This record gives sequence, structure tokens and C-alpha cells, in this order.
Amino acid sequence: MKIKLIALFVLLGTLCAGAADKWKHDIYVAQDGSGDYRTLTEALEGIRAFMEYTVTVHIAPGTYKEKVVIPSWLTNVTFRGENPENTVITFDHHANIDNMGTFRTYTLKCEGSDILFENLTIENNAPRLGQAVALHTEGDRLTFRNCRLLGNQDTIFTGGKHKRLFFDRCYVEGTTDFIFGPATAYFKDCEIRSKTNSYITAASTPEDVEVGYVFDGCRLTAEPEATQVYLGRPWRPFAHTVFINCEMGGHIRPEGWHNWRNPDNEKTARYGQYGCTGPGANEEGRVDWVKNPDAATAAALTDLQKVFAVTSSWQPAQ
Repeated sequence: MKIKLIALFVLLGTLCAGAADKWKHDIYVAQDGSGDYRTLTEALEGIRAFMEYTVTVHIAPGTYKEKVVIPSWLTNVTFRGENPENTVITFDHHANIDNMGTFRTYTLKCEGSDILFENLTIENNAPRLGQAVALHTEGDRLTFRNCRLLGNQDTIFTGGKHKRLFFDRCYVEGTTDFIFGPATAYFKDCEIRSKTNSYITAASTPEDVEVGYVFDGCRLTAEPEATQVYLGRPWRPFAHTVFINCEMGGHIRPEGWHNWRNPDNEKTARYGQYGCTGPGANEEGRVDWVKNPDAATAAALTDLQKVFAVTSSWQPAQ
């Protein structure tokens, strides 16, 4: 009996050790096989659902050509590359492939919440043949720090009413409506680069959501061929987009905003700027339906705790 009990304890110890080995706090992804997994998609299988502790997925330098879906049951995860120049997640779907449509073209779709992406590039390198999303978000409390988001039309789709996104020192490029959607998204100290004459934003902020897009301390730049660019147009009537203390290049059109060929949108769209500088920031030529914030409103819009107090408190680390 004593021998049997000892054997049972050894077996239980082995099983517990195996479980501990399976659910790691640090996971390593490397294409050369030197890590735990070779691809991001494989690495997701090594993360326990609905964790209360944080798992960090360390991604070795490389170009990972894969279509990644981070499911809703994964939370409290950090995806960390070495730097955005050499750690690239890429794919090349666009809307005209087999009638795919916009919302299935993503390279990376994040349905999970409380997730940090750091030192990475997320890219859709499809040719300019239609909508091609690089990043599609549906989760809440997502942070992107020192990341590059690369694409053409519809680079970033910010999905979900009351969902909150924080982009910190990121580089975002695209052609048309390359930041679009209903979520509350805050861009802090980012470079927003236009590649053609078109529109930067196409918010679809719901009527009962106070804040859509805030660009704080960002630089608006452009490729040489982009000389006539609008700050935004409303994908839905109550679109909210504000630029605060941003540097705007000369590629920004004097009128700044467009009504998407629907004059009724002029009555409801919530567009404006405050404290912006540069040749594209002159307010004299702006459309007469712009709603620029006053000093108090601008101050409130740069208070992250207030901006993100939609359904609960959230103060993303900077």
C-alpha cells in the first residue's frame, strides 16, 4: 500500500509539473525553431483562457506571413517584438479577392481584451485593388506601443461601440479612410502618414458615445504625391474626431473636413482641432460646420482617464 501511495504522489507531481510547463508566463516565438513556437498562431494555443495573470509572447525578429486571430477568451497578454523594423506580421488579402469584402481582409484581428502590442509591425501589403485591413480590433482596453500599422485603404478598423484603444508613439500609414470605425481611440505622439490625396479618418462614432478619435501631439505627414488630404469624413452621421496640439503638414486641405457628399452630416458630425501648428493647421479656410473645442474641452480630451471612462475606469500606462 505504501509503495502504491508513493507512486500515486509521484504521478500527481508529474501531472502538476506538466500543467505548469504548459501554461507559461513567458512564451517565445522564433521562425528558426529556437523558441517554443514557430508562428504566432501556434503560440496562441499555449495561452490559457481568461487568465488573471499576464503572459508575455516574445516574438523574435522575422517576417511572419500569417493571418492571426486573437480570440475573445485570451486576455492579459503582451505581444512584444524586438523592434517594429525587424519584427513584422504581414498578409495580403484585399476586398476584391473572391468577394471577400472589407472585414475579412485583416492581417491581425484582436477580439481579446486587456492586450498590449509593443515593438511590432502589423501590415497588409496587398496591392491597391480595394479595401485591405491590417489591424481589426474588437476587444477592449487594447494598447499599441511603438508599433507600425502599414497599409493602403482601411489600414486600421477600430471596431466595437464603447471599446477603447490607445496608440502610443505609433506610425500609421494609408491612402483612404485608413483609420475608421466606431471605437474610442486615442493616438498619442503618433505619426500619421498619407500616401495619396484622400481622407485620413472615417469615424462611425455612435450618437450616444462622447469621444471617437483623439489625436494628441501627433504629426501629420505625407508622401510627395499626396498634396490634397482631408482630415476626415463621417462614415456615420455622428462621427467624432479631434486633433489637439498636432503638427499638420501642407498636404492638409484648407477646408479640413468633408461631408461624404451628404449635407445632413454637417449638422451632426463632431469635428475640430485645437492648438495645432504647421502649414496645414490654418483654421481660416475650414468648413463652416466645424466644431472646434474650447480650452476646457481640449483639456478634458487630453485626460486619458476621462476619455476612457466610458463603461469603467481605464488608465493605460504610458
